[in-house]
Amino acid sequence: MGSAHAQEAAKQAETAGVIEEVNVTGTRKTVQNTIEMKRNATTIVDGLSADEIGELPALSIGEALETVTGASSHRENGGATEISIRGLGPFLGSATFNGREATNGSGDRSVNFSQFPSELMSKLAIYKTQDASLIEGGVAGQIALETLKPLDYGKQRFQFDAKGNWNPDQQNIKDSTEGDIGFRGTASYVDQFTFDNGAALGISLGVQKSEISQPEAEMRSSSPTGSSRYACINDPSATWEGFYGPSGDCEDQRADAPYDPDGDGDFSESNQGYVTAVNPETGLAYSDGLDYAFVSSSNGYRQNDTSDTRDAVFVALQFQPNEKLDINLDLQQSERTQAEQRHDLNFANQKRNTPGVTAQSLIVSDNGAIYQWAGETAIESNSEVYSRAEEYLGYGLNVDFQVTDALSISADYGFSETTREELQVSLRTQSDNDDIFNEDTTAGYRPLVEWNMGSGVRQYTVYDFDVTDHTLFSDEYRVRIDSDVDRRNTVEAFRTDFNLELDNETITAIKGGMRLSELEYLNLGGTRFTTDNLDDSSEEERALILAINEACRNNAFPESGFLSEPASGNLITNIDSSTGQATSGTGNGWATFDTMCVTNMILDAQGYEFAYPEQFRKDPGTTDVTETTTAAYVMADFESAIADTPVRGNFGVRVVQTEVDSVAYRTAYEIVEDGGGFLSMQQVDGADYERVSEDHSYTEVLPSFNLVADLTDNLILRTGVFRGLSRADPSDMGYNRSFSLNGGADITDPNDLISNVSGSGNPRFDPLTSWNFDASIEWYPNDDSMLAVGLYHKKFTGGFEQVRTSESFTVDGETVSADFTMTQTNEDTNDLNGIEITGTHRFSYLPGLLSGLGTKISYNYADSDFEFEDSNYGSITVLADDGSVYSQTKGIVAPGNVPGFSEHVFSGQLYYQIGKLDTSLIYKYRSEYFQPYTSNGTRLRFVGDVGVWEARASYELTDNVKLSLEAINLFDEPKKQYFYTRDTLGELNSYGPRVFMGLKAKF
Repeated sequence: MGSAHAQEAAKQAETAGVIEEVNVTGTRKTVQNTIEMKRNATTIVDGLSADEIGELPALSIGEALETVTGASSHRENGGATEISIRGLGPFLGSATFNGREATNGSGDRSVNFSQFPSELMSKLAIYKTQDASLIEGGVAGQIALETLKPLDYGKQRFQFDAKGNWNPDQQNIKDSTEGDIGFRGTASYVDQFTFDNGAALGISLGVQKSEISQPEAEMRSSSPTGSSRYACINDPSATWEGFYGPSGDCEDQRADAPYDPDGDGDFSESNQGYVTAVNPETGLAYSDGLDYAFVSSSNGYRQNDTSDTRDAVFVALQFQPNEKLDINLDLQQSERTQAEQRHDLNFANQKRNTPGVTAQSLIVSDNGAIYQWAGETAIESNSEVYSRAEEYLGYGLNVDFQVTDALSISADYGFSETTREELQVSLRTQSDNDDIFNEDTTAGYRPLVEWNMGSGVRQYTVYDFDVTDHTLFSDEYRVRIDSDVDRRNTVEAFRTDFNLELDNETITAIKGGMRLSELEYLNLGGTRFTTDNLDDSSEEERALILAINEACRNNAFPESGFLSEPASGNLITNIDSSTGQATSGTGNGWATFDTMCVTNMILDAQGYEFAYPEQFRKDPGTTDVTETTTAAYVMADFESAIADTPVRGNFGVRVVQTEVDSVAYRTAYEIVEDGGGFLSMQQVDGADYERVSEDHSYTEVLPSFNLVADLTDNLILRTGVFRGLSRADPSDMGYNRSFSLNGGADITDPNDLISNVSGSGNPRFDPLTSWNFDASIEWYPNDDSMLAVGLYHKKFTGGFEQVRTSESFTVDGETVSADFTMTQTNEDTNDLNGIEITGTHRFSYLPGLLSGLGTKISYNYADSDFEFEDSNYGSITVLADDGSVYSQTKGIVAPGNVPGFSEHVFSGQLYYQIGKLDTSLIYKYRSEYFQPYTSNGTRLRFVGDVGVWEARASYELTDNVKLSLEAINLFDEPKKQYFYTRDTLGELNSYGPRVFMGLKAKF
C-alpha cells in the first residue's frame, strides 16, 4: 500500500471513530521489547525479551547475547560460548538463571551459554550497573537468563520447532559420525488452570533434542602452557646454543655458555633458551641484546569430525492459592555430549636446529615470530578419539507472600550443578629410517622440511617423503588412554528478601534481605595409561607394526578440501630431491589410521584389556574447593524532582563475607632422627595420601547508587555508581603442593628438610574489586527507535602478581616451613574508561515496501592500563614475605590487558519485516583480546580480531505455522590464536558456515 493510500485510510478510520490495533510480532516486536526494557529500568541494562516462546532471535544464547550492546563472545566449535561484557573477560562478569547463580564445567566462573536452548528462554538481560539486591560477583556486569512464568504468560500454547542442520564443510567429510544432516527439535507446552476456590496453577514444559555436526579444520602448534615453546637464541654471536649453535634442541645450552643463571655451577642446561632472569651485575637480563625467535616443539594440522548431541528439559510450575501467595518451582536439565575423531599431521622436532640449514632459512619478525623455517624433523600421523560429556541440573523454589498491602516477603532456594567428564584415546605413529617392510626410506627418520607463512597459514615443502604413504609411518607406535577430566561444580543457595512500600513523597520503598550460598568445586587429577612403544627393536615388533599398519589404515583422507578456504594452494608439497619436481604426497591430506583399530591391536598384543583408567579423589592432582558466602543488603527506592525534573532511583549497600576452604592430598612423609641428632625426611611406605587443607576469608562492603532523570517525555539521563567484586576462579584456589627433599647429611632444623615446593593454586586469593561510574543519555522518539550514549569508568583495585611466600606444612606432627611461589591479587590500581552507543530505528515512514526496513547498531570502545605479564617471558618481580626482591626478570613480550579485554566491540543488524516475511542480516565484530588458558592462566594467548556475519529469515505460512532459515559464520571466518606475541600465530580454527532450516507450529 502506498503512503498516500495509507494516509487516506487512516483519516477514514479516524472519522469513523475506529482505533486500529496493530499487532507487532517477530524481529520488530523483539526490538520494541528491548527498548522498553531499557527505558523502564532503574539501572543501566540492555537485553532481549520475547513475548512468545522461541522468539529470541538467535540459534543459541551466546549468539543472542552477542547482539546486546557491549557483549562479545569467545567462540569454540564455531559457536558463541563465554560472554565478555564491555570488553572485560568472563571472569569479571557473573551470570544468573532465574535469579540464581549458574554453574559450569570449565573450572572458572563463566557460563557456557551454548548449554541452554535459546528456544526455551523468554528474557536475556545484561545489567551494566548494579543495585544492592543483585548477587555480587560481576565487576563488568551481570547476565540474567529467565524462563517464562506460566500464569504470567496467561494463555495456552502448544509449540513444536524442528530444524535441520546443514554445514557445507560437513559434506566434505566421508563417513562422518553425525551424517550429512543434523537435527534440532524443540517442543513446549504452557497452560493455566483455575479452581473454584480462586486458586490458579500454571504449568510450562519444554524439551529439546539436538544432534548436529560441528566440523572444524585446524592449523596447530604447541601451546605455551608447559615447556614446549621457547624463545631460542637466533644470534650469530651465540654459538653455545640456539640456531647458530650445535645440532639438537635450540633451547639447550652447552657447558661453554657465558652464564649460569641458576648458580648451580653447571653451565650446560636443557630447556633454557633466552634467559630473562636479571643479572645482578648489569641489571639487565642475562640474554639481553641477543636476537631470539619463538619456537614450538611441534607444528601441524588437525582434521576433526565432530558431533554434538544435547537433550534438555525445562519445567516451571506456578501456583497461586490466593491473591497473597505466589509459589514458583522451576527445573532445568541438560545433557550434552561432544565427540570428536581427530587426525593430526605433526612435524615433531620443530625446536631442532639443523646446522647450516635452519639459521640460514629463518625469517623472523621484530617480536620473534617465525615466518619461515627449515630443518630435519620427524613426521607423525597421529589421531585421537575424544569425548566430553557435560550435564547441567538446576532447580529452585521461590515463595512470595504479600503480608500486607505494603509489605511483601519472599524466600528462594536454588541448586545448580554441572558435571563434566572428558575421555581421550591418542595414537602416535612416526617416520623412520625403514618403512614397514624394513626397507630403507629415502628421507630417513628426519626428512628435510621447509615451511612458510606466506598465505597466512603454515604451508610445508617436504623432501623425499610422501605424507600420504601409510608405509612410511613405521616407528614409535604408542597409545595413550586418558581420563582427562572428572569435574563437578555445585552451587546451593538460600535467600530471603522483603519489600516495604512507604507512604512517603521521596523514599517510596525499603528493600532488604540476606543470602547464604555454598559453592563446591571438585576436579580430580586425571589419569593416563600408556602402552609400551612399538619400534623396530625386534622382529616381533616389526611384524606387529606391519600387521597394524595394513589392517588399520584409512584408505582415503577423511575430508576433501581440508583448510582450502583460509590457505592458498597446497598445504603440503612433496619434492623429489633428485629431480626437483613435485610428486605424490602433494595436496591437502595425509595418511591416517583408525584410532581404535590400532589401540585394540596393540592392547591385545601387550596383554591388556581396553578401559579408561579410574580417577581417584585422593590424588595429588585433585582440586577440592568449598566457598561459603553470606551476604546481606538494604536498599531504598526513591522518587523526587530536581528543578522540576522528575527523578527516580535507588541507593543501598551490600555486605559480603566469603570463606574459602581448599582441600588437597599429599604424599605422606615421616621425619627420621639418626643417632647423632641429624634429621632426614622420607616417604612413608604403603601410606595413603594425606588430606591437607588451607582456609581463607574476607569481607567486602559494596555500596550502590542509581538515578534516572526524565528530562523530557522522550529524553532520559541515567547514572549509576557501585562498588563490585570479582572472585578468583575456583580452579585457581586449589592447594596442590609437592616437596623436593634436601638430601644433606647434617640437617638439624626441620625447616631445612624441604629444598623446594612445587604445585599450583592459592586458597588465599583475594577478590579483584572495582569502583564503577556510569552515565548515559537516552532518547526514545517512538516505540521503534532509540539512541543511547553511555560513558563509564572503572577503577580496579588488585592486579595479578607472583610472590614468594613462606608456607607452613605439618609433616609427621612437626610444623615445617618452606618457600613457595604463587600468584595473588595485589593492591595495584588500574583504570578502564569506555563509551557505548546504541541506536535502533525503523524506517516506517518510507514508501511502500521500504517501510519494512529497520536497523539496530551498537558499539563499545574501552581503554585500560591494566597489565598482565607472561610468567615465562614477561617482566616480573617476585617479592619475598619481607618485601625484598626474591627474583626479577626483564621481559621480551608486551603484557596482556585484562583477561578478555577487547578495545572495540560492534554489532549491527539490518532487518526487513513486512507482512509475513521477517529477515535480518547481522554483523558482529570483536577486536583482539587476551584469553588465559584454563590449565595455566599465567601464559599469554591472544585471540585475533574477528568479524562474523549471520542471517535469518522466516515466513508465516499461516497464523500458526512458520518456516525459517538461519545461518551463522556465513563467510567462514576462522578463529586465530597467537602465543606470547600478537604476531606469533599458533593456532587457526576454521569452522565453515552453519545453516539451520526450520518449521515451527503453534496451537
